[in-house]
Amino acid sequence: MARQKPFSYEEFKAIYSQVPRLVVEVVVQTENGIVLILRKDASWNNLWHLPGGTVFYKEYIEDAIQRIAREELSIEVTKQKFIDYLEYASEEKERGFGWSVGLVFLCTPNSPLPDYNEEGEKIQVFDTIPDNIVEEHKRLLTRILSHNY
Repeated sequence: MARQKPFSYEEFKAIYSQVPRLVVEVVVQTENGIVLILRKDASWNNLWHLPGGTVFYKEYIEDAIQRIAREELSIEVTKQKFIDYLEYASEEKERGFGWSVGLVFLCTPNSPLPDYNEEGEKIQVFDTIPDNIVEEHKRLLTRILSHNY
């Protein structure tokens, strides 16, 4: 199951250089910790990050949560609750354009997690926040872990 892409990179850049991009972040909490993925993309390469992605036009948020979990983790999840939102100030520095706004949802897995996703990104459960993580995710997870969501 390859990730869906609604438009080309050129269209993506043209659009999201002008307006914020709405994304969904899926905080999958297991009994052993929080699930993170090691990035292999050009932006935030070799950093751990939360599973997440763009909400498509006319896509319900619940559907986006499930699509992201399938695409990035190869699992279905149960949404527990909305946690917070994220503003990606570092995105312009990383990509050269853009500023995403992420809706963050706490979820639980409905099945065991694989070790890698289809794009070869490593999947791992953490009980502490790794040093090499996307800065906005580090701040969010620090808040989550200190409040025991």
